[in-house]
Amino acid sequence: MEKIAAQLTRGISRQLSTGSLRRELTRQVTRQSSMDPRRNNMRFSFGRQSSMDPIRRGPVPEELTVPENLDSTMQLLFLACRGDTKGVQDLLDDGLDVNSIDLDGRTALHIAACEGHVEVVKLLLQRKANIDARDRWGSTATADAKYYGNVEIYNILKARGATLPKSWKTPMTVANPREIPEYELNPQELQVRKSDGIKGSYQVAKWNGTKVSLKILDKESHSDPDTIDAFKHELTILEKVRHPNVIQFVGAVTQNLPMMIVLEYHPKGDLGSYLQKKGRLSPSKALRFSLDIARGMNYLHECKPDPIIHGDLKPKNILLGNGGHLKVTGFGLVNSSKISTDISLAEQRAFRRESANFYVAPEVYEGKTYDRSADSYSFGVILYEMIEGVQPFHPKAPEEVVKLMCCQGKRPPFKVKARSYPPDLKELINECWNHEPLVRPTFSEIIIQLDRILSNCSKHGWWKDTFKFPWK
Repeated sequence: MEKIAAQLTRGISRQLSTGSLRRELTRQVTRQSSMDPRRNNMRFSFGRQSSMDPIRRGPVPEELTVPENLDSTMQLLFLACRGDTKGVQDLLDDGLDVNSIDLDGRTALHIAACEGHVEVVKLLLQRKANIDARDRWGSTATADAKYYGNVEIYNILKARGATLPKSWKTPMTVANPREIPEYELNPQELQVRKSDGIKGSYQVAKWNGTKVSLKILDKESHSDPDTIDAFKHELTILEKVRHPNVIQFVGAVTQNLPMMIVLEYHPKGDLGSYLQKKGRLSPSKALRFSLDIARGMNYLHECKPDPIIHGDLKPKNILLGNGGHLKVTGFGLVNSSKISTDISLAEQRAFRRESANFYVAPEVYEGKTYDRSADSYSFGVILYEMIEGVQPFHPKAPEEVVKLMCCQGKRPPFKVKARSYPPDLKELINECWNHEPLVRPTFSEIIIQLDRILSNCSKHGWWKDTFKFPWK
């Protein structure tokens, strides 16, 4: 297919005015693009660039011919740049979206407005081109037309209701496009649909056809230095973590408003909802889930140079991933420079959770300094809930439970018969939620204990609906 497109492209470079060859090239390139989606969204570098691009190039040379192997989007932008109204029309007639964009978010209307091709602009508007589409720098076709002095196009767009964009700078806007982070996503590639709803604090959206989760920074937060610092810190953490049991970071929007963090989407929901529906888990599933959580947390705690403390580990922050694996999310708000370093008072105030969260360790609830052992405490509560099927001290209210556990040092009883689960799990839970942080095991130690329990159970063939242990 590439050879066919290349041959046709070379032919059209000598006979650009031949309509039949152009249409054939259009069909071949469009078909090739649909077969290989990775060729989409290249950067259009011919001719005048966005009025807000600090590095702008000049007009397209008259002798410039159609390059080889352009995909359909780039072909549309190239023909708009050349002012080839018939070529643009042929592409649109073949089904290409009039609002197709390149890597910089530029549409054919942007290009035609920059180059001053009035007839192309009129055609694109007839085909319902988005007059308010913004490129990666926040520029619109109207702004581009004004910048390059294309008065007629500017008036046409203004008559259609277009307005010049206001300042589109964010607290993280960079002066040079070469400094834009690699994780930066074009917001126009993100489609937020109300019907998809909100999952927790995240909005479900689509990114290039793939469902993702968006954490959107509200408008009021953009003027709050503390919120922006927390946003930047979370991005720094998410950008570097890579583990099968940790949520996958997709990218972020920092050069356009609203700023947002984009994470992978898991339609199966979180562990909290799963436990409410399923109740007590089988011993084998509880062990497998526990190992997934422990491996993800151990990775975060062993990150170099700084360990990542979660501090809000709870079932709602554990997602059910594809393939049956659990993934830890909701971290990135606290980062200690050393294992034993105390968290600053400012971080404590920003990080302290709601009073009804009985998963937090007593030292976190009381506003004291804490370290990685706080996550081990939360893990113990989660493990208890998985093998018991209910939350601690059920059916007491969460506000009462957190006071019992954090203030009075009480722990819920084990009601499930000891024959129904490995007895070592009870010992592990008691170690994890011990009131003294120094007694709690690290996640590397937790993994060793869980592996030993799992190995013993598998070795003796105890994976049945009801456990029967020879020592009980």
